[in-house]
Amino acid sequence: MEVVNSNSASLTNYEVLKHLQKIKDAKKKHKGQLATITYETLHYLEETPCKSQTPTNLSECIRELEPFNLNKNELVMIMNTPPTTPLEIQLMIEESEERLTEEQVQELLTILERYFPKVETKNTVEGEVDANSS
Repeated sequence: MEVVNSNSASLTNYEVLKHLQKIKDAKKKHKGQLATITYETLHYLEETPCKSQTPTNLSECIRELEPFNLNKNELVMIMNTPPTTPLEIQLMIEESEERLTEEQVQELLTILERYFPKVETKNTVEGEVDANSS
């Protein structure tokens, strides 16, 4: 397999999920590794927050995030793994301490919570109490 243009675009997990679902639904016969990669990737993505995302949801969220002057890569990271804490925002947004006030960070978290409700993952240990559920 050859990479034609590695800098063509960054895709969100939602976009990859929808594309792979189209491939799967088209029932094209894929041979060997491509079928396995498609299956494994679909299986993984269906357990992530992107399973509940919609194009409308994503575009409205991006529109609300415009005042924060986030670059494309930061937006893609946020869409793929919506942060739920200030620390996660600090890790995703370059120089966030200089670019965002504490109030802006809280506002950003509020916006993201509205568009990306928390999704339980299979990684949660049975019987473990989620610190945010109290």
